[in-house]
Amino acid sequence: MKFSIAMMLAVMTACTSQISENLETTPADHVTTLMGTLSEYALSTGNTYPATALPWGMNFWTPQTGKMGDGWTYRYDAHQICGFKQTHQPSPWINDYGQFVVMPVRDVAMFNEDDRASWFSHKSETAKPYYYQVYLADHDINAELTPTDRAARFRFTFPESEKSGIVIDAYDQGSYIKVIPEDNAVVGYTTRNSGGVPENFRNWFVVKFDKKIESFSIYDGNTLKKSAGQHGGALSTAELKADHAIAVIGFRTEKGETVNAEAASSFISEVQAYTNLKEVSGKPFDTVRDEAKARWNDILGRIKVSGGTVDQYRTFYSCLYRSVLFPRKFYEIDGTGKIVHYSPYNGKICDGYLYTDTGFWDTFRALFPLLNLVYPSVNEEIQQGMANIARENKFLPEWASPGHRSCMIGNNSASVVADAYMKGLISDSDIETLYSALVYGTEHVHPEVSSTGRMGHEYYNTLGYIPYDAGINENVARTLEYAYNDWCILQIARKMGRPEEEISKWERRAMNYRFVFDSSSNLMRGRNADGTFQEPFSPYKWGDAFTEGNSWHYTWSVFHDVQGLVNLMGGEDDFCRMLDSVYVVPPVYDDSYYGVRIHEITEMQVAHMGNYAHGNQPAQHMIYLYDYAGQPWKTQFWVREVMDRLYSATPDGYCGDEDNGQTSAWYVFSALGFYPVCPGSDEYAIGSPLFPEAEILLENGKTITMTACGNSPENRYIKTMKVNGRSYDRNYLEYGDLAEGADIVFTMSANPDTRRGTGDASRPYSFSRK
Repeated sequence: MKFSIAMMLAVMTACTSQISENLETTPADHVTTLMGTLSEYALSTGNTYPATALPWGMNFWTPQTGKMGDGWTYRYDAHQICGFKQTHQPSPWINDYGQFVVMPVRDVAMFNEDDRASWFSHKSETAKPYYYQVYLADHDINAELTPTDRAARFRFTFPESEKSGIVIDAYDQGSYIKVIPEDNAVVGYTTRNSGGVPENFRNWFVVKFDKKIESFSIYDGNTLKKSAGQHGGALSTAELKADHAIAVIGFRTEKGETVNAEAASSFISEVQAYTNLKEVSGKPFDTVRDEAKARWNDILGRIKVSGGTVDQYRTFYSCLYRSVLFPRKFYEIDGTGKIVHYSPYNGKICDGYLYTDTGFWDTFRALFPLLNLVYPSVNEEIQQGMANIARENKFLPEWASPGHRSCMIGNNSASVVADAYMKGLISDSDIETLYSALVYGTEHVHPEVSSTGRMGHEYYNTLGYIPYDAGINENVARTLEYAYNDWCILQIARKMGRPEEEISKWERRAMNYRFVFDSSSNLMRGRNADGTFQEPFSPYKWGDAFTEGNSWHYTWSVFHDVQGLVNLMGGEDDFCRMLDSVYVVPPVYDDSYYGVRIHEITEMQVAHMGNYAHGNQPAQHMIYLYDYAGQPWKTQFWVREVMDRLYSATPDGYCGDEDNGQTSAWYVFSALGFYPVCPGSDEYAIGSPLFPEAEILLENGKTITMTACGNSPENRYIKTMKVNGRSYDRNYLEYGDLAEGADIVFTMSANPDTRRGTGDASRPYSFSRK
């Protein structure tokens, strides 16, 4: 059969149009919530779970493959699901609170965790931010769920069965269940938690069904306590307060019959849980799903990237999805429309906003700067919540889940507050409260949670460092972070117009990093109270004087004064040689401090980048430090290496713990071409844009457009750069310029330009260059 050229063109045009149409997807469609879920205790590729939720939503939902209380609640290599869990878990290391499980079963006798578990396949699983679906093979049930901020809808498609049912498991360690047949509802509370809560902590929940309850059973663990309806008797309300309360409601189903359920919870009361249920009440499943998808597309769509590959889009938007989950809302809206919250800091119901589930040691670096640039209205609420925390106890949190948790080091609430305040996101009244709390934290340690406040402040505030022989672990890391934190407090104090005496104190302390610098090795090193350095010293020793890293990693933690560090090392050439060495030295390590190889060490080794450990936060900014020392092309090279090699939208898609959005936010910023090395300043160090085109739609109506001409995997180096039509030789962008909208044009090359960005005026901010 012969085709004319015109016919061939017509066919080709039609095919091309069809292909283009098929490839058109929304940002939410690019996201896989399974990124990072192929993780275990010994090796993290994210340590994530597939969170079905709204951005910053109070409640997340996830399929549960692990046992009750297991921090690895979902593992990609697992084969069975035992329920759909409402979760507030920020990390497997922190674990969960406010958790309960909903699980459909084909036989009400299959109620406990082991018996109800069903085999499933990823081939019959859909994992999106706004929708989760899976086929439960052992029950022949198709399960679907979709979320709102504080509620969710379920849709279960059952087989033909006389014994179909739904299990509501309130977990052990103290729980309560009440079955209300006349309302087709189950209410209760769970108290199971991993810390950070007062004694009166409760997570109240309500689950309602559109199918009449024909029978029910209530258990304490495996022990039957109450049942009704099995023999045709009348059903009436029944309840149980026990260690481990479980309710199973039963009904008959036809093949293909759909049973809908709606669930909500509250940290305040059962009444408030019913109020929160109104988020889904009366809405069909598909409507809730479509609204959730629209919300995700709105939030993810604030950044638009184009010109990349499908895999790059998937990785970018999956990382952006992770960047807008935490910190989560912990506030609720009562029946009168008033914003209130249960305070995990004093156990009372208080007015105003509160967010939680974040560790500032991780997220001060890039996650909060991303919020400040792209989602400032959200961080305004978070900062109001921080001020509320300060009013509800004497300390600001350093790791909150939901209240103070003993985890990590530093006083990085100072960074989180400073970056928001310097960008105009905190009111005058709130900054007074926050500043007072920050100052208090520099001179105190929380009486129950030693990671809140400043451990070792007595030494630091007098000697200028925490001695290696003072019996305080991770002393060098604490010293370095406290010095940066003092610089952050200095920025706040200056803007507030605080007395010169205070300002001088913070200026002096911001330089304390110098006390733990050893010029003989050009590395940071433990120092004893008498001024001598620790002996023996190995720059490969993890822990000890450092936190989840070694001296090669922590030496660069002088975010606010890179020039000062350059000077200590003898100048730019020596500085860059030391920085080069991180990628050149083999991935050797000393784990004697821990007595075992921790997973972060393994993740450094397998990355095949020498001693660079991108899988943990202390090293993530160091790639950008070449911008400060006249060799920006090396930043451009290594940023692309990390993005291309260590991230992918796959179950093993991260190179270490994702950590509440920080490791994801690193990718988001880096893919756009710049990164906030020093939160609290108004500058971003320039890297290498991943996409030929990108737009950031700011909340003030302005737009940042970025074009990278000739961009490709090989063309990773910046040849020329223009900002708003003018040639631009600096290695940084300023927040003030970006906030007004900007047109940024890069011309990319396969060869590094060793002249561009090498002048003194091209360096980003350093305290020593003030």
